[in-house]
Parts: sequence; structure tokens; C-alpha cells
Amino acid sequence: MTSDLSALAAAVRERRAILFAGAGLSMSVGLPSWSQLIEHMCHELELDPACVPAEAGYQTLAEYYRLQKGSVGPLRSWMDRTWSVSEDRVRASKVHELVVGLEFPIVYTTNYDNNLETAYQLYGREFVKIANARDVARATEGVAQIVKFHGDFEDDQSLVLAETDYFNRLNFASPLDVKFRADALGRTILFIGYSMSDLNIRLLLHRLWETWRLSGYEKSRPASFVFMPRPNPVQEAVLGQWGITVVTGEGDDPEASLIAFLTELKAAVDEGR
Repeated sequence: MTSDLSALAAAVRERRAILFAGAGLSMSVGLPSWSQLIEHMCHELELDPACVPAEAGYQTLAEYYRLQKGSVGPLRSWMDRTWSVSEDRVRASKVHELVVGLEFPIVYTTNYDNNLETAYQLYGREFVKIANARDVARATEGVAQIVKFHGDFEDDQSLVLAETDYFNRLNFASPLDVKFRADALGRTILFIGYSMSDLNIRLLLHRLWETWRLSGYEKSRPASFVFMPRPNPVQEAVLGQWGITVVTGEGDDPEASLIAFLTELKAAVDEGR
């Protein structure tokens, strides 16, 4: 066992670690990719996808959708229908089984769907979902929290989908941003399911590093980790300067690589109990 995995396993075992899960978790149960979301918006807006600049991501297109349609409500409804999968598919997901089995006290996710919540229900684990300031007050000690960092389909106002939503969140002043800073300051964080190209997430990591650096107690900061399916020396160097350790898998299949990592982590956690 590597020293990094050993340190992470100890933090998980002692309930000093929180999980931050991205799109890779949802794609493991067959949810559409961002490119499919762009194709749908182009169809709804009667746009030729070839006319959409490559640099215009789904956030920019969603902003245009809001301007043309008056709201993202119809888009949210389509996403809710399309991104909801059967309980059987969630039950068959080894990734979801392992995430629930690791028993993180707090799980943050930028995914809008409810597949993570479904997994907790299927395995009989109590949880509270937090998507807005009202939900924060519902948190109960000893009950797992699933924090929908970019919003939830049940609350249109909570969704961080269009470009303006992302720009507003870059202020890191929303109730969920304040909660994350408080939760993360004294805990180990494990990021899974991210390509780490999300500027919002990268800025969040930088701000967390800066908070510790300015405190004068940077050496006391708990270790944090990002899992990547395959080695990436550029990301390892850039994230490393912010005190984030990159843990890499092997093979060409991102899902299989993630499953292998989580399986090894759970075995290490259980071994020390």
C-alpha cells in the first residue's frame, strides 16, 4: 500500500474525510455526456451544432437558452427526465456501492441528478440532501449529508447551469460555498469523477490553499487528494503546488480504473478497523 493511500484510508476510517464527486460518477450509470446536452439545446433552439463555436461550452449555450426561452425550466425538465435512471441500474453500479460503503460523513457533488441519493436509499443508509440555505439547517449530527453543490433538479433556483450562474458562484459567497469552506478547512478531501478542467472547482481548490497559506499554519493543513484514471504530469504539478495529491489509476477505461481505486481504498479502510 502506498503512503498516500494509507493516509487517505486512515482519514476515511476516522471520519475525517469528505468526498467531492463529479460527472464521472453519474456517467458510470449511463447518463448523457455534456456533448449530448449541447446537441439537445441546439435542437430546441433550432441551431446548427456546427455553428456553435468550439470554445462555447454548455454553460454559454445554456445562457443563450435562458435568454431565448425566458428560463431554463424546460431544459431542467428534460435533464430531469433524461438523467434519471432505474433503481436497477444504480444497484448494478459498483462505483455507487463503493461510495456508499465508504461511509463518508459528507459527500459534495456537482451532479444535478438524484442517483447518489437513490444509492443511499437502496443500501439503507440514512442521509439528508442539502441544496440551499434552508437545507443546511436540516443537517443532523451523525447523518450523512449529500450536498448538491451545483444545485438539484427539485429546485430550479439552486441550479448552477448557465454562464451567469457560474460567474456568480466564482464569488464563493453563497451559503453552500460558506458551508464548504467550513467543512473542508479541517478535513481531508477526496475528489473523484473530475477531469479537473472545471474552472469553478480549480478556483475553489486554489482559494482553499490560499486560506491555509495566509493563516500561517499551512503545515497543519489536512492532506487532500484527486483521483485521476491515468497519469497526468501537468495536473500533478499544478495541483501539487496547491497541496493536492494526485492519485492515479491504470488502464484505458476510466470507470474500471475508478472502481479498482475505490475497491483498494475500501479494503485499506476495513483492514484498519
